[in-house]
Amino acid sequence: MSISNAFDIASKELWADFDEERSFPATRLLLAHYTSIQTFERIIANREFWFSNPLYMNDLEELRFGMIEGAAEFRRSELLKKACESDGRHKHLVDAFDQHFNDFDKNHVLNTYLMCFSEHTADDNDGLLSMWRGYGNGGSGAAIVVDTNNINVNPGSPLIVGKVHYGTKEKRFAWIHQKIDLLAKIVTEHAKTTDDLSSVAYAWFHRLKSFALFSKHSGFQEEREWRIVYMSDRDNEKKLQPFFGHLATNRGIEPKLKLPIRKIEGVTADDLSLEKIIDRIILGPSIASVLGVNSLKQMLANLGHANLAARVVASEIPFRAT
Repeated sequence: MSISNAFDIASKELWADFDEERSFPATRLLLAHYTSIQTFERIIANREFWFSNPLYMNDLEELRFGMIEGAAEFRRSELLKKACESDGRHKHLVDAFDQHFNDFDKNHVLNTYLMCFSEHTADDNDGLLSMWRGYGNGGSGAAIVVDTNNINVNPGSPLIVGKVHYGTKEKRFAWIHQKIDLLAKIVTEHAKTTDDLSSVAYAWFHRLKSFALFSKHSGFQEEREWRIVYMSDRDNEKKLQPFFGHLATNRGIEPKLKLPIRKIEGVTADDLSLEKIIDRIILGPSIASVLGVNSLKQMLANLGHANLAARVVASEIPFRAT
């Protein structure tokens, strides 16, 4: 499609609330990934992270809320319809958006993947109890703490690192309405041609997709979540497609991205490794005995990562799974 100046204007306005200084890579944090001990063993043994499809995650509104509600409000906005000044121009605007929405739904949503982390402080060797309960197998798992200072940025990578923002359903609807009202103003002032309308629709689709992927209900806010997200529509050269896989679970077959922690040309740094990015490994409180710690260290040595053994710590939260 032809991108007009209206796209630049719409994108600038739609992203005005994005705080670049508090986002990666300007902000570099420790991030903890909580998981079961079985999955932890696979991560280390295979030297790969498993990314999940958001449609299979525990937040039932994951991705769906932002995309579906944002699309519906866009289509039925009377303010946008008025800004278009004719039924034909409004139909062109909506059809242009629907084309991008339907392409994403048909060709990319199943191969959109993310990996979840929780903000972690440097002096914390215990982890968050809520995270152990929710994601660390009831305290019987492990947390991999990653130092994002050691992750190089590749502007062309299809992997995006971002902070999750939280809000009630009402606040997220308010965000959608505010942005659509802004779009109506942009259409009125800058969308003189059908190409301009197509560009506005394109800008809204991409802003909405990011909102859907990096926002959650406020009930999850104690997780202090950050995400690494893979978007297949950004992977024009299909560099990560060879790593698409699946996992058979009691809920059926779940699509996965099994990302190797090593150099991938054009995607990751030449020296990427588990040793480079792992700051520490926290053993969950339900299994954090001396025997448990020593067994984990021996497992790391057996798997060829003896130098990670020195980074193992035990959570001292007095919690035992029932």
